[in-house]
Amino acid sequence: MVDAGGVRPVIWTPTRPPRRRTGADRIAEGRHVAQLASGPLAFTLRRSPRARRLRVTVDPVKGVLVTLPARRLGGVRLVESFLAEREAWLRRHLASQAREWARLDAQRTSGQWGAIRYLGQLHRLHVVPADPSVRRSSVLRVGGIDGDELHLVLAPSDRRAPGRVLEDWLRERARIVIAGEVDGAAPALGVRPIAVTVRDQRTRWGSAARSGRLSFSWRLILAPPEALHTVVVHELAHLRQFGHGPDFWALVGSLRPDHREWRRWLREHVLELHTALEPFDGVTSAAS
Repeated sequence: MVDAGGVRPVIWTPTRPPRRRTGADRIAEGRHVAQLASGPLAFTLRRSPRARRLRVTVDPVKGVLVTLPARRLGGVRLVESFLAEREAWLRRHLASQAREWARLDAQRTSGQWGAIRYLGQLHRLHVVPADPSVRRSSVLRVGGIDGDELHLVLAPSDRRAPGRVLEDWLRERARIVIAGEVDGAAPALGVRPIAVTVRDQRTRWGSAARSGRLSFSWRLILAPPEALHTVVVHELAHLRQFGHGPDFWALVGSLRPDHREWRRWLREHVLELHTALEPFDGVTSAAS
């Protein structure tokens, strides 16, 4: 049970590197094509020793992703039947994803890849060399005449790729901002999380455990503050109400009556946020 009394300070635990997988818990993946009523459907089949049930998600990069318990019998035939039952839902989400890819491709061809979202607003990116005495690259947020900018200041001795420098800065900003939102919303909901981590979650924006541990995607820092706050409130509410029944949504609505709007924003921009750094993979210190 979560004590609804006084609120303890949030304990921030560092994100640990993933432990080395052994032969017993290694996840195996393979590409397959299911022949469904409306035509072939490509999907990735992931066999996971940790999975407890068969489930399907539409990954922003991999597309249809099916997770199957490693010891579950039936294989591809079982999965094809499973997908056939959900074909309409899958086709709808894949069509939405295709529209989003088309929008992002249009931005690429129009030369808008020099900008990235930060707190929901597009910031133009400038890459500049640091002073020779500076040993570590950094990112500065600057107000420009034509809008806000992010200056990626690259130190010659810093071996991190420019995209990595930017990601490290965004992750740190996410930790700071999410910490503040958790500290602000937890007392209002009468809960006290025992630990919060910020990671690169691919299938969800946040998660909550009955133990009181919360986890969030660092990519929320790219979204508008209202969307980030909505996810924080959502996960904190789970410390009082697990499941998504009327009582849960009433609790979320008590702090975010507009939660539907911001959940919809995240659904509509999921692909953009998950691929936000891809355009900067090839950025060099000569870029500007």
